[in-house]
Order: sequence, then C-alpha cells, then structure tokens
Amino acid sequence: MPSSVVLSHAARIINAGGVVAYPCEAVWGLGCDPWDGEAVARLLLLKQRPAHKGLILVSGAIEDFAWLLHDLAQAKLSELRLSWPGPHTWLVPHQGRVPVWISGDSDCVALRVSAHPGIAALTALTGPLVSTSANIAGHPAARSRLRVEQYFHAALDAIVPGALGDAANPSMIRDLMTGATLRRA
Repeated sequence: MPSSVVLSHAARIINAGGVVAYPCEAVWGLGCDPWDGEAVARLLLLKQRPAHKGLILVSGAIEDFAWLLHDLAQAKLSELRLSWPGPHTWLVPHQGRVPVWISGDSDCVALRVSAHPGIAALTALTGPLVSTSANIAGHPAARSRLRVEQYFHAALDAIVPGALGDAANPSMIRDLMTGATLRRA
C-alpha cells in the first residue's frame, strides 16, 4: 500500500481537480472528484468514453454512501452490506442526488465499496471517487502501471503506486432493485 505521504499528495491532486490512476481489485482505475464536472469531463476525454454511459463511484466505506442509501428498504441495505466491501458494483436509484455527468442517462448510480486497501486509504482522505478502468474506450483495461503510462503518457496528474488486488476480473455489476446482472465478474 502507498505511504501516507503518497496518499496525501494524491488526495491534494484530486481535491484540486486532478485525474489520477490507481490500482484496484483486478485492473488499474482512473479517478477524480465526482463533484468536479471539469475533472470528470477531462477523465471522459482521456478515456474517449461517452458521458451518457455514466460512471462508478467507489469508496472504502459504506458510510460514504449513506446520503444515497438512507431511504432504501432494509432488505436492500442488507444485500449491499453482505457484498461490501468487495468487488461488487450495484446500480442504486439516485433520485436526482448525483450530477448527470456521473449518472449519465440512467436513473441509477453505480456504487462500489472496495476492499482494496489503497482505495480505502485514498477515499478516507477524499471521500468517494469516480472509478473507471484505466484504458482508452474499446481497449483492454490496464493491468500494469506500464500499460497505464502507455495509454495516458503524461496526461494524468498522478499515478498512485501499488499492487492490484487478487480478483481475476473487474467487479460484477448488478441492479439492486431488479437483481439483474449487467456484468459478470
């Protein structure tokens, strides 16, 4: 896991509107402050990803999403708690609580509470982050820092060092309300 100095530096960059890469459970991710529309627009431009698809929010603590989860039925909250922290992304109704640059065309927002220690430590300093795979749209997700550098050269504001987790594939994505699986792990 990165040192507290490295994590503090990355958090300052994120809080100033920067875009960073960091290791996740299975692949490298790109992240920024989800409330900074300019940072999100830059991240989408780097990835060449259309805004209408929406983005995942990641944190190391379910409490960081309390403002989105507080009115869910107890059974749905229990379902989330049983899968988190871990490589499970859930689509949850956002009820207008997130900006359109996060939700895209959807009435839901994708949330993940990560068990990756680097993500948990970084989001403890920043709050939830945008999290999307570190790749150009249509290309394989980066599984090494070298591949992140090949994709983005000097366009990123920082690359947080560290190792990937032991997951073989990116997180499963499921719709909390319907139970439908949109992406298998």
